[in-house]
Amino acid sequence: MLSDEQIRKFQELYQKRFGKQISKEDALEGGLKLVRLVQLVYQPMSVEDYERLQERRLKCKV
Repeated sequence: MLSDEQIRKFQELYQKRFGKQISKEDALEGGLKLVRLVQLVYQPMSVEDYERLQERRLKCKV
């Protein structure tokens, strides 16, 4: 759940980005969808995974 302050902040950011005001309900729905998207996309990386990624990047530069 989002707090009232978080909902207001989402409304403010939406207004700045799209030039349109949205209702509290729409802001809540959009905010929750954004939080869920970040949860799905963000995956913490282990040190081993990070090191493998760096090795792959170095190989691609050659």
